[in-house]
Amino acid sequence: MASVEFKNIDKTYPGNAQVVKNFNLKIEDGEFIVFLGPSGCGKSTTLRMLAGLEEITSGELLIDGKIVNDVEPKERNIAMVFQSYALYPYMTVYDNIAFTLKLAGLNKQQIQEKIRPITDMLQLTPLLKRKPGALSGGQRQRVAMGRAMVRTPEVFLFDEPLSNLDAKLRNSMRSEIKLLHNKLKKTTIYVTHDQVEAMTLADRIVILRDGVIEQVGTPAEIYHRPANEFVAGFIGSPTMNLMEGTIKDVQGLHVELAGQNLPLPVKEVAVTVDQNVLIGIRPSDIHLSFDLLEHPYALKAKVETCELLGSTIHLETKIGEHTFMVETASSDIIEEGQIIDLYIDKQQVHVFDLETGTVIAA
Repeated sequence: MASVEFKNIDKTYPGNAQVVKNFNLKIEDGEFIVFLGPSGCGKSTTLRMLAGLEEITSGELLIDGKIVNDVEPKERNIAMVFQSYALYPYMTVYDNIAFTLKLAGLNKQQIQEKIRPITDMLQLTPLLKRKPGALSGGQRQRVAMGRAMVRTPEVFLFDEPLSNLDAKLRNSMRSEIKLLHNKLKKTTIYVTHDQVEAMTLADRIVILRDGVIEQVGTPAEIYHRPANEFVAGFIGSPTMNLMEGTIKDVQGLHVELAGQNLPLPVKEVAVTVDQNVLIGIRPSDIHLSFDLLEHPYALKAKVETCELLGSTIHLETKIGEHTFMVETASSDIIEEGQIIDLYIDKQQVHVFDLETGTVIAA
């Protein structure tokens, strides 16, 4: 086991292009951490600095409490799985996995003893005599994982390992990676731009934008309690509805949207009357209201489009000039052009500062 700690890490390339800025993060032994963010946010660069493949401009990187800024990659006891697999095409599966062990001077019997449990675990044993060209994408990725695992590292690094696979294979490999982590209990840091991978794999997610950490938290915390407008809009599919509104005070706080009132969780937000704010509501937290006595604060909206997606329907609705995306059950009978009543639980309403984008809390 090994902990990993980033202390005030910066990375600047020639020309003053700063891609990682004051990065601070403590990763505990055995944790599965996912770096998530859009392209160019610095997540792969941070991973490569940890692996020793990129120099650190400033700050300290610690593995198991020891500073490793100047330690060679091979001495860091880290294994990395790349997006491109990086397999030797003219070697068999066995030789690809055994390559680093041969370099380390192990004999044939020692190599076999190390490889066999791992190939059994990854379901590669029947494929050991094949070459990479005769394997599927998922099988090649498992070979790359096996080559990393055979070194028995303390830290595993994954750099977008599933991005070259089709959707079905991604789902399958995602499950395999999670099962492997549960078995091995090794510290794992995984880079992706796919929020589904992040939400299903991570113990904690690190949201990055422009080289800066926007939020660190469990998948549930990131989804239900986003720290700012960026995180709120980045996580979730369909994305969170975000719109400007004005705080009003009629028997408790509410936001005025196109002349209609949306109640707010009074005890959870610190705002003033007539303050302009940014309101966030997830499509899955908007419900069709058929009982106005039970839901007196229902909002009237016009249905613009309906998209049937199997068990759910995505409705694009309009409230004045505001567009609301609504996710509802496919059993609901809705037609385009229909006027519907929408009920929004005030406890599920997110309020953000209009200027800074940060969440407003009591």
